[in-house]
Amino acid sequence: MAFILSIGTSLPAYDVNQERATEFARYMFQHSFKDIDRLLTSFKNGQIHSRQFVKPIEWYKEGHSFEEKNQIYIEETLKHSSEAVRECLSHPEFFQEAIPYEKVDAVFFVSTTGLSTPSIDARLMNELPFSPYTKRIPLWGLGCAGGASGLARAAEYCKAYPEAFVLVIAAELCSLTFQPEDKTKSNLIGTSLFGDGIAAALLCGEKADRRTSKLKLVPKITDSQSVLMKQSEDVMGWDFTEQGFKVIFSRDIPTLVEKWLKTNVQVFLDKHQLSFSDISVFLAHPGGKKVIDAYIKSLELTSEKLLSAQSILQMHGNMSSATILYVIKEHLLNGHKKEAERGLIGALGTGIFIRAAVIQLGKGGLIHVLVVNRHSHCSTSS
Repeated sequence: MAFILSIGTSLPAYDVNQERATEFARYMFQHSFKDIDRLLTSFKNGQIHSRQFVKPIEWYKEGHSFEEKNQIYIEETLKHSSEAVRECLSHPEFFQEAIPYEKVDAVFFVSTTGLSTPSIDARLMNELPFSPYTKRIPLWGLGCAGGASGLARAAEYCKAYPEAFVLVIAAELCSLTFQPEDKTKSNLIGTSLFGDGIAAALLCGEKADRRTSKLKLVPKITDSQSVLMKQSEDVMGWDFTEQGFKVIFSRDIPTLVEKWLKTNVQVFLDKHQLSFSDISVFLAHPGGKKVIDAYIKSLELTSEKLLSAQSILQMHGNMSSATILYVIKEHLLNGHKKEAERGLIGALGTGIFIRAAVIQLGKGGLIHVLVVNRHSHCSTSS
């Protein structure tokens, strides 16, 4: 098991409201669809107010080579990962005093929207004063569920090394995967949803020194489980072209979630003698409004139980794997926390790949987090 001590975030400088994004999409797709006005209603109905990108929106109107975009990915991901880690280790609302870099025993780096060899975590070692003995574990291709996956893997590491401090970094520059020559509906819908974001979470084992923590309620990851949905490679993912990453994005995602999710989460809850009525908060990777609606219907939750997820979706859109860390941070800093509160953490990703988690806020000052991982056979930027 492991404790989540803090989360740091870093956003690109170019903020784009949804009205401007709609104008951009009209310019890019107006000659491709006769019903463009109807399709553009998805921008308004998706409840996203703004998103952040690493380049001005005009930059995306022109084609760019995969080489150019990937070099930007490396440079910007390294810069923002450094900023997120700095905040994570010294955030004044999480710590009385900063955690030294040399205390970090391992770094899990999660991404799906670019490529780097050496991996970004290796480059980060030259930017920040980590110990040269810090272990590095890059995880690629898990899409939106990657942040939750990183938390689960880091928790397993902390279980094996209970005195360790471990970082999970989730970095996604979804905007760099946009291909202006791709005139499919998948690309249009993706344009309405995705943004760029980077986050870092610090975990530690049971025997680690947590005295510097200022949190009254510290999340505790206690379990994980995986379930595979077969034959779902065409639901979400990438096609790789000369221009880079081309999005695969099925309109059936909310329906599949609604039909498939409840039974599998119920098995997990039964394992821990819990029911859906015990759930008072759901820290979900929002995905999009329709995915949130599918969560609510499938798991029989009220919209009030997803306030943190909805808030992050409105402010930043879907940032793929990093989004769940933003949602957890939002709840820890601004959410209404009651004694003995139980909840779920969930992140939808590769194919139909969801990590769900049970959380408990109690008088003992712990949020017990039980992580369940569900996945399929493909990699995605969902």
